[in-house]
Amino acid sequence: MALDQNLTPLFSVIQEYGKKRPSYFRIPGHRYENGIDPLFREAVGDGIFKFDLTETPMTDDLHNASGAIKEAEDLAAELWGADYTHFLVNGSTCGNQTAVITTCGGGGKIAIPRNAHKSALMGLIIGGGNPVYIMPGLEPTWGLHGGITPQQVEDMFAENPDCKGVMVVSPTYFGITSDIKGIAEVCHKHGAILMVDEAHGAHCYFSDKLPMGGLQAGADIVVQSIHKVTGSFGQSSMIHVKSDLVDRKMLEANLHLVQSTSPSYVLMTSLDMARHDMAMRGAQMIDTALELARAARAEINKIPGIACAGREIIGNAGIADLDETRLTISAAEIGITGFALKEMLFEEYNIDMEQANYHDTLAIVTFANKKEDLDNLVNALRAIAEKYADGKPLPPARKLPPQPEYVMSPRESYFCKKKRVAWEDCKGKISGEMIAPYPPGIPVIYNGERMSDEVWEFMTEYKARKGHMQGPSDPTLDTILIIEE
Repeated sequence: MALDQNLTPLFSVIQEYGKKRPSYFRIPGHRYENGIDPLFREAVGDGIFKFDLTETPMTDDLHNASGAIKEAEDLAAELWGADYTHFLVNGSTCGNQTAVITTCGGGGKIAIPRNAHKSALMGLIIGGGNPVYIMPGLEPTWGLHGGITPQQVEDMFAENPDCKGVMVVSPTYFGITSDIKGIAEVCHKHGAILMVDEAHGAHCYFSDKLPMGGLQAGADIVVQSIHKVTGSFGQSSMIHVKSDLVDRKMLEANLHLVQSTSPSYVLMTSLDMARHDMAMRGAQMIDTALELARAARAEINKIPGIACAGREIIGNAGIADLDETRLTISAAEIGITGFALKEMLFEEYNIDMEQANYHDTLAIVTFANKKEDLDNLVNALRAIAEKYADGKPLPPARKLPPQPEYVMSPRESYFCKKKRVAWEDCKGKISGEMIAPYPPGIPVIYNGERMSDEVWEFMTEYKARKGHMQGPSDPTLDTILIIEE
């Protein structure tokens, strides 16, 4: 029998508890608004503080939910189409960790893309698994990493028939999706679990104009950052399971490893209310966001020297579909890097973009944006294009070097003794840290891999051009941590 999505179990029980307002001798110590700094109270009001509670007789327990939290999770599972769902108060990071730890079961192989979030590697460190890396394609025009194809996954199983599971990032930060349905079919043919890092895709379930959601396409475990685009507070996420392949009791036990023992009821209540909002008017809200984004994209692409990626990239580099509420904007044709464009928009036009790489900057459009926001962005881009119309085009994205030799697991390399050496002396050594040039944001080497001649030469040239990178503890890359052999 369908559940009543009008209900708000956790929100309602906390409201009821607030009316009782018992003499409070529990954690947290601020006792509603009474112990809050006056400046904070003046800025935000008193109402929010009654939601910052603990496991009272009325408010249930996240780690053994049987009351209001369980009811709220069940409503979320029904809405997104899962067998069961758990709230996450440590972000999608702990959801990805749980998925990997559960799938590898204390050891074994897990296939992950080279552009996977670092939380996947954290899961391998905790769970003791061994990664089998799959390289996503590179879309050369935009310098973005694309998707993973079913054929790549099939080829991976041909070489690694004992692989226990596959993780795919879909949609990516830039709204690019892989063929999840095809990948799910391949995984299940081999008896493997498909995990989807869907941190950026919780809204896709509410419009047939957006890419199909992972649960709808056959994924076994899906992790969503509800806070990113569907209205909950920062750090609040969900993990959904729709599978007979996943050991539920083990997954729930593993959640205890990575979730706080003092979960925030403010975050959990925001998940309950975001679910309610999406259930009541999600389709309308997502259509609003999509209309705003599509209109802005059309205007941006009329500006000489400025471009905004659209559906024309589908079919390239393993890209199966595109979330059009993501505006990937480039001024590379007039010589402006994505980093510089992002900075200009903030410093000169009071527009704050989500992120940038060498070629592009990204705007995330949600139902909470107004037409005025998009008009401001378009007008600012017009002004920038006029000012820098004579700029010379940036060079295209470069092909990455071949994946270096895998020597030891993330767990083993994490606990190994390391030492710092000059960059000139690291060739042939086992790297103790990750290096990811930006773009495309894909690591050319992970810790536990041996520094190849190709990677060393690529990064030597890259740092000579003062390229942006992520990962190394020495941002100049004059030195690097290596693992002693």
